[in-house]
Amino acid sequence: MTRSEFDDIRAFLADEATHAGDLLRIARTLIDDLEHSRMREAVLRTHYLRLLTAARASVAAEAVNAPDPLAFVKHELSTRDQMPADGEAVQRILSDARTAAALLACLEEQTPQRPRGLRLRRCVGAHRALPR
Repeated sequence: MTRSEFDDIRAFLADEATHAGDLLRIARTLIDDLEHSRMREAVLRTHYLRLLTAARASVAAEAVNAPDPLAFVKHELSTRDQMPADGEAVQRILSDARTAAALLACLEEQTPQRPRGLRLRRCVGAHRALPR
């Protein structure tokens, strides 16, 4: 869900004219979205662990001078149709990797600074009393 969708839901919930049936419909939609997000996270974690395992196996294979130490990574990439196809793609991938490494190095160099001065409280949503 996008930020504006959350804002729309907050505004809908704050509206006095909102009926209980509408709230139930929103709750069901949010539960469905949450379940979808959790499933997607599980799939992404599985892909990440498979790639990490392949990378570790490749490094271990290189350590024992195996004939094709990158076989594990190549297999994982080809399973996902992510093998570089031609020279142009290879150069673009290498360039992207160098850029990502440089950006990460810059992020690691910067130390987060704490805000100075008074801390402002952030108010979210509308205040209303529940019916008795």
